[in-house]
Amino acid sequence: MLIGITLLMVVSHTALSVPPGSGNGAILPLILIAFLFGSAEVIRDNAAQNVLLSIVAHSDLERANGQMWSAEQVTGQFIGPPVAGLLIASSVALPFGVDASIYALSAALIWLIALPPRKTTVSARFLPALLEGLGWMRRNPLILRLAIMLGAINAVFIGGMTILVLYAQEVLALSATGYGVLLTFGAMGGVAGGLLAPALATRLGMRGSLLTALGIFAIVNLLLGLFGSPAVAGFALFLQAAAGMLWNVVTVSYRQRLIPDDLLGRVNSVYRFFGWGAMPFGAMGAGALVAVLTPVIGRNDALHAPYLVAAAVCGLLIVFAAARLRFDTA
Repeated sequence: MLIGITLLMVVSHTALSVPPGSGNGAILPLILIAFLFGSAEVIRDNAAQNVLLSIVAHSDLERANGQMWSAEQVTGQFIGPPVAGLLIASSVALPFGVDASIYALSAALIWLIALPPRKTTVSARFLPALLEGLGWMRRNPLILRLAIMLGAINAVFIGGMTILVLYAQEVLALSATGYGVLLTFGAMGGVAGGLLAPALATRLGMRGSLLTALGIFAIVNLLLGLFGSPAVAGFALFLQAAAGMLWNVVTVSYRQRLIPDDLLGRVNSVYRFFGWGAMPFGAMGAGALVAVLTPVIGRNDALHAPYLVAAAVCGLLIVFAAARLRFDTA
């Protein structure tokens, strides 16, 4: 986790070093910064899921995961953007300096966490560790199915988010402020979902929770694909974020309990490869779909199309989950 935070500190410093008004010369450094931020986020998220097992009891994993992600939503979606706006108003470089300072503080706080002693594991090189994670998933087909399903969900989700700004401008006729309000509804849903997910998971069970989340995903995309109302879109984004939290809390907690401690990081890395690796294809696919359909059916209908495709994909996932997902409990 400290490695991930160190990478974030480095890229924040790099952002500060890009001179203003450098035009196209700043493109490559910004691409590098985006790449390093994405890499660091994966390292941090994977490490956080592993460390959580050493901090809370297995029976409290749903509650701990829900609270952690709700806190991330509050700070990242509600506190961060307005604070960044105030800092940018003072100086364009100031937010990056504050970022670097906060990353340093985070690294110091992580260093102070006292973890119980754990069994020493034999280190392995990248390829053997990767093959070990893949081998474990191959022997546990339920986890592999969840990983593939997550990839499909993330692909259609990121496809919808990729065109959401165009959808908001051209279909919903929203201003920049209206678009911000629309995203706020999604953030509110994430917070609510993170807080309510542990209770829902207890009541519905793992299988029922995942089927519920998939059903909400399908309904949300149908609403966005069939209607063009800002109120409907805000409600849809709220539900989508809440259902996403329910899915994450249930599946992450299940993996944390099931996967052996010494393999959790390796298996989680492979699992996240399936889940995150499909996202660029979803983004490109949604953009290409809109571009191809615009001359054929018109711009308005073309911007609805990715959401209808996403609804169909989620419907197929519901059928697949009902037939193939069987847990030891619930």
